[in-house]
Amino acid sequence: MTVQVSVITTSSLGDRSYLATDGRIAVVVDPQRDIDRVLHLAGAASARISHVVETHLHNDYVSGGLDLVRLTGANYLVAAADEAGFDRVPVGDGDIVEVSAAMRLRAVATPGHTFHHLSYVLDEATETGWTPVGVFTGGSLLFGTTGRTDLLGAGHAHELAERQHTSAKRLADLLPDGAQVWPTHGFGSFCSASQADAPESTIGREKQVNPVFRLASTEFVTETLAGLDAYPAYYAHMGEANTTGPAPVDLTPVARADAAQLRERIAAGEWVVDLRNRKAYAASHLAGTVSLGLDGPMATWLGWLIDWGTPVTLLAETPEQVADAQRELVRIGIDRPAAQATGTPGQWADGPTGLRELPVTDFPALASAQTGEPPAGLPTPQVVLDVRLGNEWRDGHIDGAVHVPLPELPRRMADIPVGTVWVHCGSGYRAAFAASLLANAGRDVVLVNDLFGNAEPAGIRLDRRA
Repeated sequence: MTVQVSVITTSSLGDRSYLATDGRIAVVVDPQRDIDRVLHLAGAASARISHVVETHLHNDYVSGGLDLVRLTGANYLVAAADEAGFDRVPVGDGDIVEVSAAMRLRAVATPGHTFHHLSYVLDEATETGWTPVGVFTGGSLLFGTTGRTDLLGAGHAHELAERQHTSAKRLADLLPDGAQVWPTHGFGSFCSASQADAPESTIGREKQVNPVFRLASTEFVTETLAGLDAYPAYYAHMGEANTTGPAPVDLTPVARADAAQLRERIAAGEWVVDLRNRKAYAASHLAGTVSLGLDGPMATWLGWLIDWGTPVTLLAETPEQVADAQRELVRIGIDRPAAQATGTPGQWADGPTGLRELPVTDFPALASAQTGEPPAGLPTPQVVLDVRLGNEWRDGHIDGAVHVPLPELPRRMADIPVGTVWVHCGSGYRAAFAASLLANAGRDVVLVNDLFGNAEPAGIRLDRRA
């Protein structure tokens, strides 16, 4: 194959971008906002970027397409039916874009994830004519699933689910079984109706495993809508940013804050985010901060729970970690943190009184505590708090636990009964965030830092009633 397709993975958001090149010219599909990764890849391939393509105006991240076009002079392909506050090349169903003598793109209308969603078939020139290599499916046909259909409002979800079913069938009819499928979403993104079941796929494989081909339209719609859970609140800002045209990003270091300034920011109700892993946070942290380690989807949960526009200060062990966090945040439109500090908690506090610890345990310890024998040094749990999302709770939860999904926690603190709270999630990451919020609200809290799959083997009784 003359044409090569490279994947640019953004695992923290569960998305992929793509660069297709014939060795001289390149096409970029659905780029993230930190476009230096794209430019590096194109440079390594000695390819000039001639076209930047959006399958849809994204809801889960700010696109880097416009900025990439500004820098490269490439043609910017965006659905003609979408309103846009910037110059673009409007494309629609059936349009053919001749990229080079070796490759071309064919636009295929695949509404469902959005009303004007386009997929792009990548054709390669052969001795016998044009041959389809694969299709960039954005939020339409994903690996083992499809894109969710409720991001434009619950009132449109049913109609868009019907269209999603039709769109998938159309791609299957249009392309050979060996054609590659290159989706943007489905690798942990909340834009996916469910999670990807494979690292790569083809049209033929999807016909065998994807429910969209196994189910009739009515059944598919019912199953899809029933499986949808909450999605991040910051999505409300992404579509608007991508429609008006995002500004270029600035990833240069932000101002440093000393201990007094950090104390002032916390007192003012600003978010001061500790980026260290949750075990380090629990051992010692600056009181009033929240735990969102870089070892998990930090930007997703920060963007979900923060009041949009609230200043954010980043705390980390090294400047490189702060830089990594800045990169994550610009992808969801949090462009410039207010400040940053590096080092250790002792350097961030005015003194020992400004530091706090967080008790940490696991499910075997919770099982013992439920029988009246908590491990030494740990208080008896008066409340077991589950902060997982609704679908996780319905699949099975600890008998007698209180359920407050993490996105609802800040406004539902009063719903949590009095007493010491032992908080858990599916792995410990979200529970650490929740524990920091609870501690900041004055609650006595213990972090259950353990996989939920270990609960039942530890002897904890689960309720599996839906």
